[in-house]
Amino acid sequence: MAPPNSVHGLLTIPFYHGGMNAELKIARPQTDHVRPRSAVSGGVGLVGAIGLVAWVLVARHYEFSGPHASICAVVACGVPMLFWSVFVDKVHLSPTNGIDWNSPPRPLSQSFDVSLVKLTGLWATWAGIGFLYCMGRWYWSEPYLFSMKMFGLAAAPLLLLSIPYVVWIDRRLKEPRDAAWHFGQLLLGRPYDRDMVYEHLRCWAIKAFFLAFMVAIVPGNWFGVVTPTATQIGTNIVSLTQWLIVTMFMIDTTIATVGYVFTMKPLDAHIRSANPYAAGWMAALICYPPFVLMGGNGPLNYRFANYGEDGWAHWLNGHPILLGTWGVLLVALTAIYAWATVAFGPRFSNLTHRGILTHGPYSWTKHPAYLSKNSFWWLATLPFFATTGNINDMVRNTFILAVVNGVYYWRARTEERHLMADPAYREYAAWAAEHAPITRTLNRLGALVRRSPARIAVPAE
Repeated sequence: MAPPNSVHGLLTIPFYHGGMNAELKIARPQTDHVRPRSAVSGGVGLVGAIGLVAWVLVARHYEFSGPHASICAVVACGVPMLFWSVFVDKVHLSPTNGIDWNSPPRPLSQSFDVSLVKLTGLWATWAGIGFLYCMGRWYWSEPYLFSMKMFGLAAAPLLLLSIPYVVWIDRRLKEPRDAAWHFGQLLLGRPYDRDMVYEHLRCWAIKAFFLAFMVAIVPGNWFGVVTPTATQIGTNIVSLTQWLIVTMFMIDTTIATVGYVFTMKPLDAHIRSANPYAAGWMAALICYPPFVLMGGNGPLNYRFANYGEDGWAHWLNGHPILLGTWGVLLVALTAIYAWATVAFGPRFSNLTHRGILTHGPYSWTKHPAYLSKNSFWWLATLPFFATTGNINDMVRNTFILAVVNGVYYWRARTEERHLMADPAYREYAAWAAEHAPITRTLNRLGALVRRSPARIAVPAE
C-alpha cells in the first residue's frame, strides 16, 4: 500500500477494490493529527481482562481446571464488560444501536405482529444452524463436542428468553423490521428485501461458525494456564515463556468468545454489516478448521521436519542470553496479539463491522493482531532450520510461511475493502496512514521499494 499523498487539500488513500488497486480521495481535515474517536472505550476491555485474571487466580488456588471452569471464565470476563458498557459507557443510549429511548414504547398491538414474524425468522435460523451442525461430523468429536454440549444446554433457555426480548426491543426500535424480520417474511411467503435476507444469513453464518470454534478451544487454553504449578512454570526461561504465551492466548480466546455472545443492539455491539465479498470469506475460512490449510498435511503447513512453535527453544538451547531475549520477544508479540482482542471489548468478531477501533494497538497499526501473530510464527518456528538438515525442507518451510503471511495480508485487504464503505473507517485510515507509527513506516518502506529500480536512460540517436 502506497503512502497517502496530499494534493490541493486532498488526501489520497490507496486501497483494494474489485480485484484492482484503487484510490480514495477525501478532503484533508484541519485536525488530521487528532486520532479519530474509537467506537469502543479503553476501559471495557480492561475490566473484562481484570475479571478474567481474578477468576484465574481463584481457579489456580482451587484447581478448577476443567472445561466448565473455562466457561465460568467467559462469564467472569463478560459480566464486568456488560456492567461497564451499560453503567459507564452507557452504550444503550448510543444513537447507532437504533433504539429510541426518548419516545414512549409503541403499543404492543402495533409491534406484536412484527415480533411474531421476527421470531419465526430467528427460530428457523437456529433450526437451520442446528441442522448444519448435525451435517458437519467434525462437530461431534473433540474439541467441538464440548461446544455442541454447551449449545444443547443453552438451546431451551435461549428459545424461551428470545420471546420477551424480541417483544420488548421491537417496541423500542426505531425500525423493528430488520434482517431477521425480512427472513421471517420470506418463510411466510410475504414480501421481503432480498439484500436484507442475505445480510441476515451472513451474520448468523459467521456467528454459528466462529462461536462453535471459540467455545471448543477455550478449555484447552484454560487447562494450560490453570494446571501447571508455580514450580513447573518457573523451572526455566522456556517453561515460563511457554506458560505466558498460553496465558495470552487464553485471554484472547476468552474475550473473543464474549464478543460472539454479546452481539446485541442494547449493548451497541450488534453487527453493522457482514463482509459481503467471497474473497474475504475465503481468506478467513482457510485459517480455521475444518478448512484450515496450515495444519496436518495441509498445503500451507510450514512446520514440516520442524519443532513447530517450540523450535526456538530447541535451536537456541545452550545460549541463555539469546534464549531469554527470544522468550521476551515471543511473550511481547503474544501480549500485543491478546491486547488487540482486549481492545475490542465485547465486540470482537471475524468478517463483521461492529464499530471502528482506533485506540490501543490500533493507534500503532490497522492490523496489530495479524502483524504480531505472523511475526510470532517466524520467531517461534525458525522455519529456515529443519530437523532433517535438508536444504529443500528449509527452503520449503520458509517459503510456505511467507505464503501464510500473504494469506493474512489478503485477509487484511479484504477486510479493508469491506470497512471502506464506512466514512468512520476512511477517516481512521487517513489518520493511520500519516500518524500510526507502524502503518506510516510500512507505507514509506513500500514507497521506497517501488521507487528502487533505477530508470535506464536510452541515449538519443
